[in-house]
Amino acid sequence: MHYADFQFLKFDPKPNGTMLVTLNRADSMNATNARMHWELTKVWGVVNDDPDVRVVVVTGAGDRAFSAGGDLSWIGETVGNPDKVADTLKEAGDIVFNMLACEKPIISAINGVAVGAGLAVALMADISIMAEEAKITDGHVRIGVSAGDHAVILWPLLCGMAKAKYYLMTADFVDGKEAERIGLVSLCVPRAQLMDKAMVTADKLAKGSQMAIRYTKRSLNNWMRSSQPAFDASLALEMLCFLGDDAKEGVAAAKEKREPRFPSARPGA
Repeated sequence: MHYADFQFLKFDPKPNGTMLVTLNRADSMNATNARMHWELTKVWGVVNDDPDVRVVVVTGAGDRAFSAGGDLSWIGETVGNPDKVADTLKEAGDIVFNMLACEKPIISAINGVAVGAGLAVALMADISIMAEEAKITDGHVRIGVSAGDHAVILWPLLCGMAKAKYYLMTADFVDGKEAERIGLVSLCVPRAQLMDKAMVTADKLAKGSQMAIRYTKRSLNNWMRSSQPAFDASLALEMLCFLGDDAKEGVAAAKEKREPRFPSARPGA
C-alpha cells in the first residue's frame, strides 16, 4: 500500500522525519468503521518501510475524540455473523502485533475520548501523551463483550492487575491525570499543549541514535510478546461474545443511548 491508498488516515510528513498520522473521521468522532479498522492493520508496515520516516505521531481529527471506538453500524453487522467475527479477530490481532513489529517509535497524542480499537492504537504506542481533559475506557463490557484487543496483554503490565481488573470489568472512564497517575499513559498535559509536547518528543527521538532507540523498543516489546497466549485467549473469548445475545443488547442500548439490559444479568439466567 501507499499513503494515497488510505481513505480514513491522513498523513503529514515533517522535515525532521516525523510522520503525523491522523485518524480522520471527525464527523463520527473518528470511530473505526470496517475500512478504518483494516487500514489500522496496514499503516504500520507502510511507515516502517518508508526510509524518510523516523518517528510516527498518531492523533485524532477534531477536538472531541482520538477515536470513539468501533462504529456502531459496523459492530452491529459483526454481532452474530461468524464470518465478520473471524475477520475482526484477525484484524484486532494484526493491529497489536504490527504496532509491536514496527521498528520506528510510535507516539500517540490522545486529544480526546479513546475507546475500543482506537484505544488499542493509543496505548500500544511506545509513548502515549494524553490531554488532561481527555477520557479513555476499554469499553468492551459496556456492549456485552469481554475485554480483548490490546487490554489483557497491556493493562496489567502498565497499571497492575488490581487497576486493570477494576477498569476493564467496570468500563469506567479514566481522565488524563488519573491515567498518568496509575501508569496507563506516559504523560498528560493540558490539551492546548498536547501536540507541541508530542512533536517535541518526536523531534528528540528523530535526532537520537536510530539503532539504539529501535533496538530498545524491540527489547521492551518482548514483555508483551511473552503474553501472547493470554492475548490470543482474550481475543477468542471477545469474539465468542460477539456471537451471543448480550452483544446484541449492548449494541442496541448504545444506539438508543440507554442502559443495557443484558440477558445474562436477568434473575435466574
